Amino acid sequence: MASSSGGLARTGTMRPVPRRLIRTQTAGNLGESTFDDLSEVVPSSLADITPILRVANEVEAANPRVAYLCRFYAFEKAHKLDPTSSGRGVRQFKTALLQRLEREHDPTLKGREQKNDAREMKNFYQSYYKKYIQALQTAGEKADRNQLTKAYQTATVLFEVLRAVNFSQAVEVEQEILDTKQELDKKTEIYAPYNILPLDPDSEYQAIMQYPEIQSAANALRNMRGLPWPKDHKPKLNEDILDWLQAMFGFQKDNVSNQREHLILLLANVHIRNVQRPEQQYKLSDRALDIVMKKLFKNYKGWCKYLGRRSSLWMPTIQQDVQQRKLLYMGLYLLIWGEAANLRFMPECLCYIYHHMAYELYGMLIGTVSAMTGESVKPAYGGEEEAFLEKVVTPIYEVIAREARKSKKERAKHSQWRNYDDLNEYFWSVNCFRLGWPMRADADFFQQRKTDIEEIGERRPTIDRWPGKVNFVEIRSFWHIFRSFDRMWSFLILSLQIMIILSFNGGSLGGLFDLTVIMKILSIFVTSAILNLGQSGLHLVMNVKARKSMTFAVQLRYVLKVVSAAAWVIILPVTYAYTLNNPMGFARTIKGWFGGGGKSHPSLYIVAVLVYLSPHFLSATLFLIPYLRIILESSHYRVIMLMMWWAQPRLYVGRGMHESPFALFMYTLFWVMLLASKMAFSYFIEIKPLAGPTRAIMKTPITTFQWHEFFPHAKNNIGVIIVLWTPIILVYFMDAQIWYAIYTTIYGGVHGAYKRLGEIRTLQMLRSRFESIPGAFSDRLVPVEKTGAHRKKGIRAYLANKKPEAVSEEQKEIMEARFAQMWNEIITSFRKEDLISNREKELLLVPYVADPAIKLIQWPPFLLVSKVPIAVDMAEKSNKRDHELIKRLESDYYMFCAVCECYRSFKSIVTDLVLGEQEKKVIKVIFDEVDGLIKSGKLIQELNMGALPDLCRQFAKLVKYLIDNKDEDREHVVFLFQGMLEVVTRDMMEEQLSSLLEASNNGGSYGRRESLAPKNVQYQLFYPTEALKFPIPRTDSWDAWMEKIRRLDLLLTEKESAMDVPTNLEARRRITFFTNSLFMDMPDAPKVRSMLSFSVLTPYFTEDVLLHDLEEENDDGVSTLFYLQKIFPDEWKNFLERVGCKSDEEFQAKIDVLEEHLCKWASFRGQTLARTVRGMMYYRKALKLQAFLDMAEDKDLMKGYKAAKSISGENSKSERSLWAQCQAVADMKFTYVVSCQQYGNQKRSSDIRAKDILNLMIKYPSLRVAYIDEVELPGKEKKKVYYSTLVKAPLTKAENSSEEVPLDQIIYRIRLPGLAILGEGKPENQNHAIIFTRGEGLQTIDMNQDNYLEEALKMRNLLQEFLKKRGARYPSILGVREHIFTGSVSSLAWFMSNQETSFVTIGQRVLAYPLKVRFHYGHPDVFDRLFHITRGGVSKASKTIHLSEDIFAGFNSTLRQGSVTHHEYIQVGKGRDVGLNQISQFEAKVANGNGEQTLSRDIYRLGHRFDFFRMLSCYFTTIGFYFSNLLTVLTVYMFLYGRVYLVLSGLEEGLTSNKFAHNRPLQVALASQSFVQLGFLMALPMLMEIGLEKGFGNALSEFLLMQLQLSTVFFTFSLGTKTHYYGRTLLHGGAKYRGTGRGFVVFHAKFAENYRLYSRSHFVKGLELLMLLVIYQIYGSSYQSSVGYLFVTFSMWFMVFTWLFSPFLFNPSGFEWQKISDDWSDWNKWINNRGGIGVPDEKSWESWWESEHEHLSYSGFRGIMAEILLSLRFFLYQYGLVYHLSFTKHTQSILVYCISMLILLLVLLAVKIVSLGRRRLGAQVQLVFRLIKFLVFVTLLSILIVLFIVVHITVLDIFVTCLAFIPTGWGLLKIAIACKPLVKKNPSLWSWIRSLARGYEIAIGVILYVPVTILAWFPFVSEFQTRMLFNQAFSRGLQISRILGGHRRARTKD
Repeated sequence: MASSSGGLARTGTMRPVPRRLIRTQTAGNLGESTFDDLSEVVPSSLADITPILRVANEVEAANPRVAYLCRFYAFEKAHKLDPTSSGRGVRQFKTALLQRLEREHDPTLKGREQKNDAREMKNFYQSYYKKYIQALQTAGEKADRNQLTKAYQTATVLFEVLRAVNFSQAVEVEQEILDTKQELDKKTEIYAPYNILPLDPDSEYQAIMQYPEIQSAANALRNMRGLPWPKDHKPKLNEDILDWLQAMFGFQKDNVSNQREHLILLLANVHIRNVQRPEQQYKLSDRALDIVMKKLFKNYKGWCKYLGRRSSLWMPTIQQDVQQRKLLYMGLYLLIWGEAANLRFMPECLCYIYHHMAYELYGMLIGTVSAMTGESVKPAYGGEEEAFLEKVVTPIYEVIAREARKSKKERAKHSQWRNYDDLNEYFWSVNCFRLGWPMRADADFFQQRKTDIEEIGERRPTIDRWPGKVNFVEIRSFWHIFRSFDRMWSFLILSLQIMIILSFNGGSLGGLFDLTVIMKILSIFVTSAILNLGQSGLHLVMNVKARKSMTFAVQLRYVLKVVSAAAWVIILPVTYAYTLNNPMGFARTIKGWFGGGGKSHPSLYIVAVLVYLSPHFLSATLFLIPYLRIILESSHYRVIMLMMWWAQPRLYVGRGMHESPFALFMYTLFWVMLLASKMAFSYFIEIKPLAGPTRAIMKTPITTFQWHEFFPHAKNNIGVIIVLWTPIILVYFMDAQIWYAIYTTIYGGVHGAYKRLGEIRTLQMLRSRFESIPGAFSDRLVPVEKTGAHRKKGIRAYLANKKPEAVSEEQKEIMEARFAQMWNEIITSFRKEDLISNREKELLLVPYVADPAIKLIQWPPFLLVSKVPIAVDMAEKSNKRDHELIKRLESDYYMFCAVCECYRSFKSIVTDLVLGEQEKKVIKVIFDEVDGLIKSGKLIQELNMGALPDLCRQFAKLVKYLIDNKDEDREHVVFLFQGMLEVVTRDMMEEQLSSLLEASNNGGSYGRRESLAPKNVQYQLFYPTEALKFPIPRTDSWDAWMEKIRRLDLLLTEKESAMDVPTNLEARRRITFFTNSLFMDMPDAPKVRSMLSFSVLTPYFTEDVLLHDLEEENDDGVSTLFYLQKIFPDEWKNFLERVGCKSDEEFQAKIDVLEEHLCKWASFRGQTLARTVRGMMYYRKALKLQAFLDMAEDKDLMKGYKAAKSISGENSKSERSLWAQCQAVADMKFTYVVSCQQYGNQKRSSDIRAKDILNLMIKYPSLRVAYIDEVELPGKEKKKVYYSTLVKAPLTKAENSSEEVPLDQIIYRIRLPGLAILGEGKPENQNHAIIFTRGEGLQTIDMNQDNYLEEALKMRNLLQEFLKKRGARYPSILGVREHIFTGSVSSLAWFMSNQETSFVTIGQRVLAYPLKVRFHYGHPDVFDRLFHITRGGVSKASKTIHLSEDIFAGFNSTLRQGSVTHHEYIQVGKGRDVGLNQISQFEAKVANGNGEQTLSRDIYRLGHRFDFFRMLSCYFTTIGFYFSNLLTVLTVYMFLYGRVYLVLSGLEEGLTSNKFAHNRPLQVALASQSFVQLGFLMALPMLMEIGLEKGFGNALSEFLLMQLQLSTVFFTFSLGTKTHYYGRTLLHGGAKYRGTGRGFVVFHAKFAENYRLYSRSHFVKGLELLMLLVIYQIYGSSYQSSVGYLFVTFSMWFMVFTWLFSPFLFNPSGFEWQKISDDWSDWNKWINNRGGIGVPDEKSWESWWESEHEHLSYSGFRGIMAEILLSLRFFLYQYGLVYHLSFTKHTQSILVYCISMLILLLVLLAVKIVSLGRRRLGAQVQLVFRLIKFLVFVTLLSILIVLFIVVHITVLDIFVTCLAFIPTGWGLLKIAIACKPLVKKNPSLWSWIRSLARGYEIAIGVILYVPVTILAWFPFVSEFQTRMLFNQAFSRGLQISRILGGHRRARTKD
């Protein structure tokens, strides 16, 4: 101990340092209350003392003084680590620890047993060593591995403290203790914390290590024969080839441990699946090695082949060494991958690294000698510890980090920095080998941009060897839509040209056979050449910034493409001109240029066209013969390479994406039919009818204009033609999306029905099919017993199916037992989730153990209850008609089963209870007689059934007594037996049994009159003690006995029908879906041991783990608990029943005890991490159950799974027990990792979420948590080191307590090269944790998802899909459907749920088949793990461009020859946003993501590498949907601006005929637009899916209900959100992650918040459309009918009011007067607050206004110019309206407009003067400022009076003037904001601009607020809104009126 800090007196007492730092006392006091457990809040720079403090906590109960000494030693060590307390939080921590030491010193000193601390430590250490270490060592196999690990760690710390105490007191440590230290060191290293496999020698007895596949894989890795170790190597125990790789290449120790377990599990799982005989299990099979190696190195080998390099995978000639060599190669790759950090996003970069390191490995193995040194070859980067990280990973990581910093937090242009794709694609070129090995620091890869000054953006940067973008440049432009899908746009444009030609040449399709028309149609090739030139030009221009990375061949191709396209633009028009006899217009000019004369030469043009089309002929051939494309793409013949080079640039990805011929035929047929329908509709309904009006307009000359016309002599009324055709053309390009929705609906519905979806959708259907469910269960979920025996499926199998195979009784019993175990576990999980009550659970359970005496299928009681009382009543009234009764019984199968079961149970129970010999004889006689009558069919005839009800009543009473099983009830039981015997013998069958009873009773009283026997000799049957077995003694079969009794009680006494069981809607949905899925097509289930292994990975940031403060109320007085009680009333009632409370009051009295249960109940109904973890851990529970059913012997199976779980005694501790084996198999097959990125920081800050996460690990011991540990190194530099850390919570017990110690344990800690989060947060979070996953499959689960036990049972079936070839290739991603569980919260949540459900079901069903373009959408898809970890991971992470990170995993998988399928027999739950603001934020994020996708290289490559029809599928299912929405809104804009142009210019009035005003094509076009706007595009698939799964009657009723709840308003509003954010992202960027929060939304959103969210996306646009409609109404109404006007503009008016008022309509309490008043005050405060540095948007309008336009600052020149050009539209208003004032009607001079602009400038100047005066004079010379305002006001008033008197202006003129000036001012404001860098140079001008903007914002706010306020005056409006918002909840018992205020009022009264 350091004497300077210490206080060790020579008395042997350790004292804390005195308090000297007065200024830290406050921090210390704060720490005293904050740091309750100091071991878990240790600052990162003092992490080394955490184990010491943990040991102090552990031993404190046993010896407080030892705990004190441990803390004292920890304090001293902390002081040495950071003497100056410079680290973050160190000073506060040390102060808190010091205060605790001062408090504990004296009390612990008094309790010390020895003279001094040294002896105290010595005695305690020896005691601990003997009690735990030696005891556990002698326990051997029965010792708990976790306890042993913990004991060694604790003993090591205690020895360290002991040595320090002895050193301080100058006492030597005894030799005996020193000897134990050596043993400790050795064992501590061996017994290190492990993840799944304890690989130390002493753990061979562990159940998982006893499996031969594990042993074979581990032994194969330990084959070290012939490996050359370094000279200084020190051998260790159980070394393997990974240790050798670590020693040679310098990998991290924990990385090696992690990948060792990874490789062993991977090989073991593949091995056991591929061995044929049991004896082969103990040696690792070569086939397993080959399978894993093929998957692991497929990408690497493809990369080598692509670059023309030989792979470094050299195999030895000696066969014995082949397996070792393969393992070395695989181990090397996994070690590289495990330590690569962010480089994992760059798979070809890893290939480059591996290529060189594998070559070095090969050189070392064959003993290559260096020619330069003469020594054996050594790795370029090897030997030293962490050499690989420091010398290989870190240099490349630093390049990534520097490039990421250039992105300037999402603001920089994509072209200015290299993202992950650019850096990875550097390695797609053979030039990457210039990088060298060792890598050259001066290589171009490492070069960066250099700027004249440090801050990028201030001046134009100069380039110095910066390689720039690679292969592709992401430039913000709408042209990407044309560039990526140019073939589609060319097809649509050329088709439009053909239709226009036909419509203007007769309109008949017969024109296609007219030579003149044909020649005109042939002009489409000229158009095609022009489009081709545009495409080539776009390619060249947009890839200029990637020129440095391009090879000369690629550069040459781009140039030649442009030259070739330009040549064809010349050749084709010239040759076409020569085909015409009498060319017109430009064609005549061309022909004249070349001296064409009068002859035509059509053959010349035909030849030119054929040559022009020759590349397209090749494309068509490759399309029809997809396999030919593979041959051509992989060919190395120069001619073929030249041909392919010309067709497309050679790329590493995008090759071989063909599908099978049948799949090709299916999606081609789909699109041919769709396009045929679309073209027919467009031609006959839109294009053809427009030809006539167009001709008429062109022939109608207009010479009078109502404004100054700049082009008065324009021919053919070109302006009118443009206005007429523009909406039609926009709809033409958009309506294919509508046809896609229609065809998706039809095909998806048919395909879903074929897949047998919805066959069981109600409880009635479930009952009718339940008889076949055990068989379906056996077919689907029970493994096939015989190897190679596969069940035939499909139509052929169904038709060929003959009689079912005979099943023996024994097999039938086993099948029933398996069904019972699984079914009962499912029902039990329902009860634990509080979906059903105890009664419902008993009604749904089947017996765990079949009763052999019954010999009948025992169905769940919910099928049988009430059947027995009805049958008894029927028997009583049967009147001896035996045949009729039997017929009625057999007509109801379940009644027949219930009667048979009751009789047999009655017989079995009575037989078991009766022990007396005489009683047995009587009973036997009775039952033999009844059985005989049953067989003969004379039961009803011979017996008196009138007494049967009495017998049943007495037997039911007996059953009740048997359930209670009380000794005091014995007398009642005897009376009941005697009574039942009397009923049987005297009332029912006296005649049959009289003689028999006389013979058997030997003078007993029964069977004859009592008077005939003297009382002293009468034997009372059942009375003697030995005659009856009651009460029943508890034995091993007690549970089975009670189960039978309770079941019988239900059958006898339950008279109410169980038709509504279960009553909970969620329980019904789950149970019907599960049973329905058993009849769907799914792969056969393998045994658990042979199934594919898999992992689940969940990224988590800082969301809620559990819900706390449940009774904290919001502003409306509503608590979360109260809300949940009303939303889930039945589940709350079930919860109370489960915790033993009969009422809410009783629960409140026990709240302290039940608080944890309550917290979990609430959390499992929200979108919390706890809910997700519980759901995913069902996988392990299901695997344990299935493993039990697989491995249990028949006797164990008949005892039941419940008995296996409850095994007690010594066998439960044995690792050889069946239960231990089940757990071991589950661990081998399933791993769950939650990537809690901030867990380390949360622990240090005492965040409640860290404690909740720890509790989850304790509850689920197999759960693993990965986090990024940020460690601050001591020192002035304060350097930070980052680690990927994996922790678990081992099940250990405190020494003196039965409670679990809540501490986590670090398993692996792998150092990172730097900060892990360089790009988007979620994919980076996934990437750092993916190295801790295991298995062949990987399911990515978001934090708002859930799972169910019954669905988890089907996971092994799903994983088998990876082994089935689907078409041309095996699946790489298995798509899984979702259920949206948040749909019941509100109407908005219901809309969102239905919309999302239709997408994840029918939408993805069609995407997967037939379209073959399903990608990954962030849903619970299962990845082929090895496929994706070798190809960049499960997502992409570049900042901004990969905002929608998940879908890029699907893009990447498809481009790399993967295949994505979709499977609907399994589902996972998912939560969605439930409030309008949440939903809008989510929609904005998705729209932003789609905008970025439009710019991405992935979309471009898919658009060009897919064949034509698959390309169409890709477009319309990705960015096409959003672009179609944009076109929908653009159609409205173009129509209204066109109409305003016509009415203001006078063109519309000038047309004498009204043919064009409301013609049919225009109406059809606007109807198509309305189809999209009102949400019908999504409603069609939604209706079909609801109809398919719930019935079409329900679908129609739900659709009508949605309309009544204003779903069209919601969808129209969402249209505005999508359009705004998609368009803005393409123009300016600004895409970012938008956290929506996942809470319950019942709160009222303030007016200011709604304004901030929707001002630019909806309000401004809505007001603009409103002004257009008003102007059109004013000036167009005089010459058009109001009916026609409303017909055309109805949807537009609807859109306007929807965009303006939906946020208030869907806002809880949106029309409550008090809320409205509070909102206005808040809004006024917000809009008048000044902004500034640090002022958030929520506090000030100025801050919000600046951030709202921030994207323009980084938009670039093109974006600014686009914004200015778009803003010019606002000047049209003033230009048109000033000519329609009453005093300007008769003049069209341009001076009118100029004067109006002058007036506007004067008005703005007046505003400027007032603003300037307020700022400069308002505070100092108030009187002068008031005078100036007065003068301005008088001047304006005077001008207005003069105008009224002199010019005679009207009120309408003033209104029109406002309509003219307001948009112009807004346009000027928009331009000024766009030019902010220039305008801001004049601060005064910018201040005035801001003041003007504030004025506009206030005006907009008032316009929105006034209607809402007026509506708030009427109470019924608020009531209607509440009913409309929460109608769905009302139907489930939710009293929303109480939620929104009643509860608070009730509490106030109390």
